[in-house]
Amino acid sequence: ADYPLRVHIFRHKSVSHYYDRSLETVDGEGRANLFENSDAHGIDFRYHCDNRLMNSIGYETYRARWKKPGKELELLQTAMGGTCDFKVDVKESVVYRKHKGVVSEVPAADFKEWMIKHQYDPEHGKELPVAADPD
Repeated sequence: ADYPLRVHIFRHKSVSHYYDRSLETVDGEGRANLFENSDAHGIDFRYHCDNRLMNSIGYETYRARWKKPGKELELLQTAMGGTCDFKVDVKESVVYRKHKGVVSEVPAADFKEWMIKHQYDPEHGKELPVAADPD
C-alpha cells in the first residue's frame, strides 16, 4: 500500500558513479509506462538511484509512489534494495509499446482497450495479460 503505482520500464541510459571503487549512485534517463487508477500513461524520465536500474522483463513492473504528484516518483527496487527518484514528464494521451524490439507510442485509449480485453491491470494484481500475443 505504501507504493500503490506500477512502472514498466522499456529502456533507459545510465551513468554509474563510483567512489573509491565502490558504486555510489546511478543516474540517467529513459521511457516507461506508469499505471495509476487502472490507466496507463507513457512517461519520459530522468532518474537517480542507489543501485543500477534494470529494464522490465515481459510484463514485470516496479512499485512506485508519488513524491510530487505529476512531477516526481519514488521507485522501489525490491530485488536490489533501495529506491530511485524519477523526475517525470507524463504523456496524457499516449503509452509506450514494444513490438519486435521497437518501442513506439500508441494512443492511450487503444492500450486501455487492450488492458480490458486481456484483463491486465498490474496496479491491482492482474500482472499477466490473459491470451496476449508475445512480443
